[in-house]
Amino acid sequence: MTINKSALEFLLTRRSHSAKGLKEPSPSWEDLQLILTAAMRSPDHGKLEPWRFLVLKRAALNRLANQASIRAAELNFSDEDISKIELFFNTPPISIAVISSPKRSEKIPNSEQILSSGAVCLALLNASLASGWGASWVTGWTSRDRPFLEKCLGLQSHESVSGYIHIGTIGSQPPERPRPDITALTTVISN
Repeated sequence: MTINKSALEFLLTRRSHSAKGLKEPSPSWEDLQLILTAAMRSPDHGKLEPWRFLVLKRAALNRLANQASIRAAELNFSDEDISKIELFFNTPPISIAVISSPKRSEKIPNSEQILSSGAVCLALLNASLASGWGASWVTGWTSRDRPFLEKCLGLQSHESVSGYIHIGTIGSQPPERPRPDITALTTVISN
């Protein structure tokens, strides 16, 4: 057995960055192609590719901030929550929406395809971090609200957002946070 010590060290120390702390510059298209290629190496039973990407650049993020604030007002959100959703889209230099897009399959259930989309989110996050960028995986109500998804992002009725991966230059290192207790969350079954 060969251990990839640098990959293991990366996984043991990886750290998401707050979207508030991400600055310009953002990855170039060439950088993004490498990151997206790495993300697509996620488990995909049946080779269905039940996901796709929306790369949201500054103008698109500004448009989405405006549309989200309008939708939030329609939903009677507080002024504070409307401000938060504007910041959600206005803050990151670039964001990639990972779209869960399950395919019809006799063998692979939708639930497994949705899990594949989540795996793509984590791989995209890790590929961004491994490439030296700051990144975070976030969701929120805009990832579930059908009118927003269909009108503002152009999703089909069977699609949803598994996550927005915000990417940019690291402005400041986030503080370390407590990690889960492995013994409290693990059960070993021997027989």
